[in-house]
Amino acid sequence: MAKNFQNQTLDENELIRIRREKLKGFIDKGVEPFGARYEVSHHAAEVREQFGDIEGEVDAGEVSIAGRLMAIRGHGKASFATLSDRSGAIQIYFKLDVLGEDKYREFKLLDIGDIIGVRGQVFKTKRGELTVRVEDFKILAKSLRPLPEKFHGLKDVEIRYRQRYLDLIMNPEVRDVFIKRDKTIKAIRKYLDERDFVEVETPVLSTIAGGAAARPFITHHNALDADLYLRIATELNLKRLIVGGFERVYELGRVFRNEGMDIRHNPEFTSVEIYQAYGDYRDLIEVTKGIVCAAAEAVNGTTKITYQGVELDLSEAPCLSMNDAVKNKTGKDFLSCETVEEARAMADELGIPYEKRFGIGGILNAAFEAKVEDDLIQPIFITHHPTEISPLAKKNFDDPRVTDRFEFFVYGRELANGFTELNDPIDQRARFEEQLKQREAGDEEAHVMDEDFIRALEYGMPPTGGLGIGVDRLIMFLTDSPSIRDVLLFPTMKVIAE
Repeated sequence: MAKNFQNQTLDENELIRIRREKLKGFIDKGVEPFGARYEVSHHAAEVREQFGDIEGEVDAGEVSIAGRLMAIRGHGKASFATLSDRSGAIQIYFKLDVLGEDKYREFKLLDIGDIIGVRGQVFKTKRGELTVRVEDFKILAKSLRPLPEKFHGLKDVEIRYRQRYLDLIMNPEVRDVFIKRDKTIKAIRKYLDERDFVEVETPVLSTIAGGAAARPFITHHNALDADLYLRIATELNLKRLIVGGFERVYELGRVFRNEGMDIRHNPEFTSVEIYQAYGDYRDLIEVTKGIVCAAAEAVNGTTKITYQGVELDLSEAPCLSMNDAVKNKTGKDFLSCETVEEARAMADELGIPYEKRFGIGGILNAAFEAKVEDDLIQPIFITHHPTEISPLAKKNFDDPRVTDRFEFFVYGRELANGFTELNDPIDQRARFEEQLKQREAGDEEAHVMDEDFIRALEYGMPPTGGLGIGVDRLIMFLTDSPSIRDVLLFPTMKVIAE
């Protein structure tokens, strides 16, 4: 069996005690156990790429590598070990005859989990394993806690999320998820930058929580002696910039919503909001397709993905109105109703719950959420949402009961939300006033009045299309991750006593 003090024959306290004794052993030898800078010439993957084709046990060249010891297999005067770095793992070989007695005794003070730098010759063992024969090494960081037992790995999701550093050490595939996250974000920026969108930054703290239907987090500013809100969206500030003359803007960053947590929701998450002057919702549908496909190509090399066993083609996404989607599913045409009583009767017949304050549009949306949304597995754009639930979207010219709005659904989940922006300040004020009535009726997520935003619209905002994409959800699809926590390095967790 490998030389591994983590074999559970000793309790953790005893293992820590042994490691601290080894720490003292380094110090007694005059060796700093938490070393300084180390010159690295190669990473593990580069060693494999450069020397992978060599034959026999001849020395092929000297390299200098650094990383974490993940296994040690000792055989008296010679030992093999596995060194892991950001690119993967490589076998290394410690031999008494090469290192000398004093340095080999120093090797005996190493533990699995220690971070070391190694200099030596690359060769292949008799079994054909590419290996670095260690000619010298330095301890760079002594690991004072034992890693989880390698055979069973780190499976407890609670520990994995709370101690992400340990998750990354023990589960290399997790690191790959976050490398793909980085590729996704870079692909989004590249797509927008190449189309003359300007990336901007807007405040996280605000006196008004606007731009979305959501409950905010509240904080207190001591110097101003005022309560402020963490932003729930970047929308209103970005549209202020459109008023100011920026024709294409976007912001990619964190937003915060004081809501529940589940596999699709985290209180803080990453979104990208995009605004294009002189465009409308149809232009932003094309932008949505472009961003999603560009990200998929960057991460996986194709727009066809498999998510939780279901094959999806992100490049194929038809458009369907919300009312038609409900009618196709239930046979009920809610927009044919002339009174709210008719809509309520339809909902009652279908067993759809709704609130008394809902009008026809609110009931249509309730029917969509209850009967349609979960079944939208293949990518699809649902369009023309009721005006009643879309306080910032422009009404459709042909049917003012609905707006020029879309939501992009994949696997029954909303991935993007966009619309032709409302640029009529008189209509906008009326919408805000209606939202205030809904707040008074008990809707805590209804929009508040924003006088400064209306003032900005009164100076004139050009026709504009706007879009928001949930970046974390997009990454979930591209990495086949079942939970949003799998794509957040440090997800929000329930507070527990230490």
